[in-house]
Amino acid sequence: MRLTRCFVPGTLASGAERTLPAGPSAHVARVLRLRAGAALTLFNGEGGEFEAQIRALERDGVRVRVGAHLALEREAPIAVTLMQCLARGERMDWVVQKATELGVAALVPVASEHSVVRLDEAGAQRRHQHWQAVAISACEQCGRNRLPEIRSALPLEQACADSVREHPQREHPQREYPRLLLAPGAQQSLAATLKALAGPVPIAALSLLIGPEGGLSAPELAIAQHHGFIACRLGPRILRAETAPLAALATIQALLGDFGERDVDTN
Repeated sequence: MRLTRCFVPGTLASGAERTLPAGPSAHVARVLRLRAGAALTLFNGEGGEFEAQIRALERDGVRVRVGAHLALEREAPIAVTLMQCLARGERMDWVVQKATELGVAALVPVASEHSVVRLDEAGAQRRHQHWQAVAISACEQCGRNRLPEIRSALPLEQACADSVREHPQREHPQREYPRLLLAPGAQQSLAATLKALAGPVPIAALSLLIGPEGGLSAPELAIAQHHGFIACRLGPRILRAETAPLAALATIQALLGDFGERDVDTN
């Protein structure tokens, strides 16, 4: 039976007792109705996970005893930075949740010309906290023990410029990591582009730019391509802004990640 997983920030040590945060405490006690003695799995985002057992349900939260540390990792072998142009409410939540399940290493919300959503500073901070909570919940569900980095929203040009400075190649400094963008009119498919980029040295990371519901404007496409982004398409159909990143991530995982021939931990 799969155990309930709870994210507990901070230090976890075998033999110690901790009170679960408010959210996990409420879920464990009120939704799942677990009682003292029930087993849990804890993780703090620093790698691996801990066995745990509920000691008591108290007024200030569920108190647990931390057990053995298990050095389990379920991170993808390729670190994908998803640069997602802002989408409306639940659509953006859906992207954050599913992209986390699909193994992204980082997610950058991008403000673009055709983005329906416009965030002021206060709104951007609230949404950032909300998206972090969505990613934590997705990690609890899918088994990841490391949280994806949810970055602050950036204008498209700055996001593209920053992507050039990401992922330094220590072993092969002459080789840049790929930067890709989805464009319905691109000549080459994403699959063909990935196969062309693959070589004797595995691609350890890449950046992927996804446009908003209205698509990237011609000037924005030019800006992205100026910063080294390669335009590619997924197929003959135009996908919605929340569908395209998930289809692209699945393609990347199938060709370069852990959806292929390598063994996958399905526990």
